[in-house]
Amino acid sequence: MKFLVTGVKGQLGYDIVKQLKEQNYTDIIALDKSNLDITDKEKVSNIVQETKPDVIFHCAAYTNVDKAEEEKELAYKVNVLGTKNIVDAAKEIDAKVIYISTDYVFDGEKDGVYEITDKPNPLNVYGLTKFQGEEEVRKYEKHFIVRISWVFGINGRNFIKTMLELSKNRDTINVVSDQMGSPTYTVDLAKLLIEISKTEKYGTYHANNEGYCSWAEFADAIFKVNNMNTKVNYIKSSEYKQLAKRPLNSKLSKKSLIENGFSLLPTWQNALERFSKELEECEE
Repeated sequence: MKFLVTGVKGQLGYDIVKQLKEQNYTDIIALDKSNLDITDKEKVSNIVQETKPDVIFHCAAYTNVDKAEEEKELAYKVNVLGTKNIVDAAKEIDAKVIYISTDYVFDGEKDGVYEITDKPNPLNVYGLTKFQGEEEVRKYEKHFIVRISWVFGINGRNFIKTMLELSKNRDTINVVSDQMGSPTYTVDLAKLLIEISKTEKYGTYHANNEGYCSWAEFADAIFKVNNMNTKVNYIKSSEYKQLAKRPLNSKLSKKSLIENGFSLLPTWQNALERFSKELEECEE
């Protein structure tokens, strides 16, 4: 099989390429925005026509949630029009498309877990443009839409790295405690996405590490695993000012994964321990 991966300089794109190589795949086209501007329809079409991948992992996206509130047009251009360009190019060669979406397509007002059948109602520009990207992907039969949340990986910025960095100069850190979700390790996610890509079980999926927590509980676990005494001060979202509103409930149901016989990811606590070791190894 031949794979094309967009957004390879991001956390997930990086680990998808790494996992493909570890699984002895050699036909991999790894692209970032320096060699593929996904908003350039002609360039996207040309590259896909030239390389003719069997599967396109579409990880490239505008992901700065707060900045998107100020750069609405750019977020739309990348997340919606860019995605449309990828889908249109895939149609030309009959390639499968795996589109990475987000828990932010939901408003977070539901009491229980979100099913794939629940109606999206994004609270912010980022979530809206990712949902609009989903709608473009759904126009093509050979698609997988995979909604993920609270991602962390070795190649890029994430909550774990931020907490560890802040703890160097602070004894106490304020972290919101009323937003619930699932941290997701890109190594585990990449393995699942590759597994999914080998099938024709098209549709929408929710994928993240097992278990739920608040950001504050996640921060506490980060410091515990890394043997740090930093105190976490639990605060409400209303006390932490951000441009973009976040959903309070980001709990996603993995029912569609189970029904289609796919592997569930390990617990987020297990993933945190393995990622912390990966970080240590990189620093040595």
